[in-house]
Amino acid sequence: MKELVEVIAKSLVDHPEEVVVTETENDKAIVVELKVAADDMGKVIGKQGRVAKSIRTVVKAAASRDDKKVIVDIQ
Repeated sequence: MKELVEVIAKSLVDHPEEVVVTETENDKAIVVELKVAADDMGKVIGKQGRVAKSIRTVVKAAASRDDKKVIVDIQ
């Protein structure tokens, strides 16, 4: 999941070198934290959170085959 979020985020932002994605796994959940430059935060979130919601939807669809819950946290 980490690679998927990283590829999506790097394609959206102006400063792809500042994209940092970390992944931690709990019992039944995978937490993916996405950090981008302050200038790029609006591009990752989008108007009314539409881009962020789309990223979460794509990641959840990719994780459905593993029967794990995925939480994408944008910081």
